[in-house]
This record gives sequence, structure tokens and C-alpha cells, in this order.
Amino acid sequence: MNDNDDKVNILLVDDQPQRLLSYEAILGTLGENLVKARSGTEALQRLMEADFAAILLDVNMPTMNGFDTAALIHQHPRFEKTPIIFVTAVHVTNLDQLKGYELGAVDYCYVPIVPEVLRGKVQVLVELYRKRRELERANEALALANTTLQAEKTRELEEANAELAKTNDVLEREITERKRFEQELQEADRRKDEFLAMLSHELRNPLAAISNVAHVMKASPAIDPQLRWARDVLGRQTGHLTRLIDDLLDVSRITRGKVTLRREPLELKSVVAAAVETTRTLITQRGHALQVDVPEEAIPVLGDRVRLTQVVDNVLTNAAKYTQEGGRITVALEIAAGTPGEALIRVRDTGVGIAAEMLPNLFQLFRRADDSLARSEGGLGIGLALARGLIEMHGGRIEAFSDGPGKGSEFVIRLPRANGAIETPEAQPRQAPLPCEQREDRQLKVLVVDDSVDSAESMAIILEMSGHSVRKAHNGPDALRAASEYRPDVVLMDIGMPGMSGHEVAQKLRETPAMREVVLIAMTGYGRQVDREQSRAAGFDHHLVKPLDFDKLNEVLIASSASRRRAPAFVRPQAGNHTSLGVR
Repeated sequence: MNDNDDKVNILLVDDQPQRLLSYEAILGTLGENLVKARSGTEALQRLMEADFAAILLDVNMPTMNGFDTAALIHQHPRFEKTPIIFVTAVHVTNLDQLKGYELGAVDYCYVPIVPEVLRGKVQVLVELYRKRRELERANEALALANTTLQAEKTRELEEANAELAKTNDVLEREITERKRFEQELQEADRRKDEFLAMLSHELRNPLAAISNVAHVMKASPAIDPQLRWARDVLGRQTGHLTRLIDDLLDVSRITRGKVTLRREPLELKSVVAAAVETTRTLITQRGHALQVDVPEEAIPVLGDRVRLTQVVDNVLTNAAKYTQEGGRITVALEIAAGTPGEALIRVRDTGVGIAAEMLPNLFQLFRRADDSLARSEGGLGIGLALARGLIEMHGGRIEAFSDGPGKGSEFVIRLPRANGAIETPEAQPRQAPLPCEQREDRQLKVLVVDDSVDSAESMAIILEMSGHSVRKAHNGPDALRAASEYRPDVVLMDIGMPGMSGHEVAQKLRETPAMREVVLIAMTGYGRQVDREQSRAAGFDHHLVKPLDFDKLNEVLIASSASRRRAPAFVRPQAGNHTSLGVR
């Protein structure tokens, strides 16, 4: 352990190696000696070997938690004044905070850690430690001095004490300020969550109508090739936008890698084609020349089609944005030379390039190659970080190369190839719905309630194409009147309606004896867990998020009509053209 006078020791205690690495990354710029311990026992051993300016201590550790460790540390006279910053990933009650402060804690840090905040706290403690060490050395020198220097010693001690008091005042003010800042951050996070939930609802409502129309188009014969193309693009992009909204609502899930992949055998050329089609408009608008090179042979992979398309789309979008108008973009799909089990997707551009010092940090969250250009082009700086996470979840990796500013860049996506060929299922003929008079024993009476006329009308068409009887209402009072007159088997109802919400309508229906057995299905743009719990408490049997997963809705309707033999299935598009619009 380095005992260099220019450096002080900082003890990092956490049972999780990745958190210890993150502490080192955050505090490494302070230039001090960082000593790691993975348990309370190991921390006590390290304390017997050296003095420490500060201790960063995880509260939730197995065997000996942070509070117990702090108590043992401060029971020793040598360490009773060593400052401790507790780190916790869970909410700490006021009682627990008081307990921590009684044990000698000077502050708390909550996970996820804000690097600047943690670095500032530790830096203040380090400076305070140095001041105290200087004072101790001054006292030792004064103790050895001649009695004739007593007056000078007293003056120096008074000055040192005054400086220490000033430093303590500064520290207390900074701690108070940082606590206030943390409270403001928590309040900002709460407002952000509420805003995202409302934004999701506002986006999902029009998206639901678009999704319904796409489903109707898929269930109808499409003779015109252009109409068939428009139908497929509409369905594909609706599904893509739905997944992007899901990501926006749970940023923490992205940063922690909590993204669920829907793996399936697929042809990588189709992924490249879909991504190119998605970004073609942007590329054309900026006047870029686009060259796509794909081999004739099939390159199968096992992966999530939407997520892989999203990765290639992110990289292509970056290339289009950061290449001056009239540039060139090349997309090449190939098998890695010398590694036949690996497929490569290369995206080259003639754009602004990337400085060498930026390349190592390019795939970090909220980092962008050129902040000034990024501000003008837009973007949150999560695209490449998310791309790396998704590719790594597929067992691959993504790399960036550039010869420097103004010399373009190249992104290389590496994915493991799948064994065997991709079997494309044969298209099954679409079954036309039977005439209603032949299906009366399987027909459901469905009441569709939605303040969006487009969503209600398009959903009614889908249900009628499936052989059900449908009535529509666009607000709560009309829904109650229609339910009383129509006596539906199923009520498919929006939640966020003005005036009387879907929750209020559901509660009133459940209070009516004749409506207690009706199947209530929430059809809403709100998809958080708390929203599902509120629906359940209001009396809903099911909670489906817009745009609806029609397979899931069909399952619910089949179950609802089980007592009436079999329910009619939805009219489905031909195999190979179906786009999943499911809820994650």
C-alpha cells in the first residue's frame, strides 16, 4: 500500500465487484490511493494496515451489513473519527438514516450514483483529512519545540483551529446543499415518471387507431402491390414505434440491461433491408448516396428481429446525421474472414469522423462523439449505448473505427451465425369469416368504449370481421346507458376518458347486479405496474396496453365465450405478413 505523503487512502467497501469498479472509475481522477474491500471483515483488516481519509461503505452486504461494520469501525479509538459515506440502492427510512449518523456517517449516496456528487463529497472529506493531518503534524512539531516557542505555538494552533472550523462550516454547508440537491433530483425523477406516463398515453392513443387500421388491412385481400407494401410498412413501423415507447418508459431497465429478447431464427439480410427501409427517407432528405452490399447466400442468425433492426437503424441514422449533405453511406453484410461462424454488418460513411480520444467512450450512455453537432442534430445519446447492450445480449459485439475528424467512420456489428438454414413457414390461406347467422351460438356481444372515435370505429370493424356483435360508446355516461340497454358479454373500455374515467365506469358496472359477471377489459395507453393494479382494483378482469396485442385479445374473447362453446378467432393476415404488436 502506497504511503506517499502526496496521497491519502480511501477505503471502498462493497460486495459487488462491478460497483467497486464504478467507484474506482468515479474517484480515480482524484489521484488518491483507492483501497478495495468486498466485505465488512476485509474492511476491518484494511483499517488495521493504514489510516483512511474516508470510507465508502455499502449498506446492504451479506453476513455483516454496512451499519454493523460502521459500528465496529467507530468502536476502535483509532478510527472513531474516520468519516463514512453510506451507499445504498434502496430507500433508507429516516430512522435508518438517524441510526447511520449515530454510527458516524457523514452522508448517504443512493444508487444509481451521480458521479459528480460522489466525487465532490469524497473530495471534501479528503481535503478535510489533509487539514486534520496538517494540524496533527503541527501539534507534534509544537510538542517538540522549546518552551520559548509556546507563544508562537499557541498562535499557530489558534489559526489552525480557526481554519479547521471554517473548513467544517464549508463541509456542513456543502452537505446541506447536496442533500437539498438530492431531494430536488428525486422530485425531478418523480415528475419525469409522471410526464413519461402521460406522454406514453398520448402517443399510444393515436398509435392504437393506426395499429387497428393496419390489422384491418392485413385481414383484407391486398391486390395492389403498392397497397400491400404500404400495409406492411404501416404494420412494421407501428410495431417498431410501440417498442420505442416501451423503452422510453423504462430507461432504468435499459441501463441495467433488463431488455427481453424475442429470439427467432431469421435471415440477416431481412434485418438489413428493414433498417435501410426505415432510414431511407432521412438518407434521401440529406442527399446521401447509399450503397447496400449483401451476399447471395443466406446468413442465418438467432435473434430478435425488431431489436436487431433497431440496432442497424440506430447506426444508419447516426451515419446519415453526422455526414454532410451529399455524402456516401455504405452498408455491407458479410461473413467474417477467418471466422465463418460470425456475421458482420459494416456501416461506413464519409462524415465528420470521430476523434481518437472519443472512440473508447463512444458507446457509453449519454455520450456523443461531438456534442456541438449532436445538439444541432438532436438525440439523447442513448442510441449507441443501447445498440452495444442489445448486440452483447445476442452474443456479439459492436466496434467503431475512424481515422479522425473529417475522415468518416465505420461501425462493425459482429453476430454469431445460427446453425442450419432458416425455414420459412408456408403461407396459410386466410380463413374468411363465416356468415353471422351460422355463428350465433359463438357470437359475443361486445361494447367498445373509447373517447377516440377513430380507435373505437377501427376496433369495432375488427371485432365485427371476427363475427362478434358490437356497440360503441365514446364517454362514461353513454357507456353506462349502452351497457344497461345492450347487456354485453364483454366491455372493451379505455381508461383515460375525460369526465368519467374508465375506472369509474367499471366500478359503477360492478355495482349493478346484471353487470357483475360481464368481462371487463381495460384498453389503455397506461402500462405501468401501478396502472395495472388500479385497473384490477376498479374491477377490470384484464389490462391490455394500446396498441393491443390482437392475439392476446383473441385469447381473452375465446375464454369469455367458453361457456358458449367456441369463440370465433380474429380474421388473421396471411402467414409471413403478420406483424406482432404485442405488449411486453
